[in-house]
Amino acid sequence: MPKKPKPKNKRPSQVWLKYSSGKKLTCPKCGPGMFLANHSDRLYCGKCKYVEMKSK
Repeated sequence: MPKKPKPKNKRPSQVWLKYSSGKKLTCPKCGPGMFLANHSDRLYCGKCKYVEMKSK
């Protein structure tokens, strides 16, 4: 029986790059890794329900 060929190493996924930009604000209560959702009049954390109102 012939030997199986070794699989080629895959490139690591680059999906995480879209999260590492400095544009998104992190939640002050939850810490790094939890981002605030950007609504028209507020910034909102879905995990701890933290709300920051935007000034007009």
